Amino acid sequence: MNVQYAMRDGVVYVLEVNPRASRTVPFVSKATGVPLAKIAAKLMVGRTLKDLDIRGYGWAKLVAVKESVFPFNKFPTARHFLGPEMRSTGEVMGISDSFGVAFAKASIAAGSPLPQTGTVFVSLNDSDKRERSGNIVKGFVRLGFNIIATEGTAKFLQRNGVACKTVLKASEGTLNIIDIMNNGWVDLIINTPLGQISRRDEHEIGRVAMERKIPFITTLSAAASAAKSIEQIRKSQLTVLSVQEHHELAAQGGEGTQIETLEDCVRLVEYIKSFQM
Repeated sequence: MNVQYAMRDGVVYVLEVNPRASRTVPFVSKATGVPLAKIAAKLMVGRTLKDLDIRGYGWAKLVAVKESVFPFNKFPTARHFLGPEMRSTGEVMGISDSFGVAFAKASIAAGSPLPQTGTVFVSLNDSDKRERSGNIVKGFVRLGFNIIATEGTAKFLQRNGVACKTVLKASEGTLNIIDIMNNGWVDLIINTPLGQISRRDEHEIGRVAMERKIPFITTLSAAASAAKSIEQIRKSQLTVLSVQEHHELAAQGGEGTQIETLEDCVRLVEYIKSFQM
């Protein structure tokens, strides 16, 4: 089931429910090597699961990450913040033996490769200024990144032991974050806006980020994923295999490398989900 929700004043509303999975089914089929649509079609005409011998498929031993692709580079004046409506125009897939590397591959395919060094700009709304948020930013500091932040965020980070420099918001005079981005001094953006002024700033930051090709993150869960990805990518060398090659290797008994266990992946996903509202 595809369900879309909206929340206002603590009340959750269901906007839409669709009994379909037009994007999910192809993704899962590619990730596992199991042709779900073909199996479903045969079941509809009277075949049974026993007849189809589902257990006979050699499941690929890998981690697959799906990332949405947005058309903002084609429509630079469009607002970059997301809402309940569909804004993506496609999806890409990253495959590896670890979550971090798979996430990095998906980011590259989506046109936003993650930086390995440089400066991270952070601007958090008040509800996101929590201990866990500080821990995410500390992760970037441990990786060697410099941190700059808007005034309120900088004070929060400094109270939580994160060294950072304060910069002006997009709406606050000259040599603000927009000027800094245009000078090429920002390599990654973490911005979680809330409210009309923040949304206007986000639109301007998003526009410049698109022009300068700076990765732009708007949720804490994505920021946690990015930090984990950068950490793992430094320890690994990116390799490329086609989906068919992954499935052939699975059929032969695996790739001969240490794959993250299901328990490892579940713990990581739960960690990342903890940063969501």
